[in-house]
Amino acid sequence: MSSALHYVELAERANGPIPRPVDFAYVWGDALTELERMNPAVRIVNLETAVTRSDDLLPKGINYRMHPENVSCLKAAAIDCCVLANNHVLDWGRSGLTETLEILRKAGITTAGAGRDTAEAAAPAIQPIGSSNRIVTFAFASTTSGIPRDWAAGVHTPGVNLLDEGTLERIATDMRGVKQPGDVFVASLHWGGNWGYEIPREQMLLAHRLIDEADIDVVHGHSAHHPKGRGRLARGASPRLATDAPARAGPE
Repeated sequence: MSSALHYVELAERANGPIPRPVDFAYVWGDALTELERMNPAVRIVNLETAVTRSDDLLPKGINYRMHPENVSCLKAAAIDCCVLANNHVLDWGRSGLTETLEILRKAGITTAGAGRDTAEAAAPAIQPIGSSNRIVTFAFASTTSGIPRDWAAGVHTPGVNLLDEGTLERIATDMRGVKQPGDVFVASLHWGGNWGYEIPREQMLLAHRLIDEADIDVVHGHSAHHPKGRGRLARGASPRLATDAPARAGPE
């Protein structure tokens, strides 16, 4: 398909006309009712698109973008934090990423996993909870999800926070700089192929290392585009591995 409008046509063919115009909450359907029922302290999403007017199209086959005037779709669901460490955030170039960061900042939504340089890309998003607790979200992108290595943020170059061999040590160092009593630490990772149900051993091992060595409380994995079952490590499996296994995914 050359345009997301074709998906709208398919939806209308199956379910009837979609009323126009719709409000910004429309796209969430029944999910908003469930969110209100569960009333989570913080709402964190993997935002797998650029929010930009940029026409700096990268020749990668499938390019996602949302018009900045539609950022209220995120506000309608009261999203607190957008993880940007994924394989679509630079679909419209580094200028598209820079605009995405600015649009989300103006909307009052924190970001993690991408930035204008390495420091901003690696910095966690921090959400206060009550008077003394916080949710601290670190976000990382793995080449196993189809992210090119040259998307990595540089000292003076916008990009994503790429997962590498030094990531765990870097997390531990960063945590020591920000950790306070009562903090909950989240590691949000874009890893592995999409549409598959297998849980690679490398992912299970890395998740164990994040919890056991870096004191992460929640591992939030994404890229598969659907829930997965529970993976189990063999008894006695060593949690040491190369964190950047060979790529398994093509463009989404």
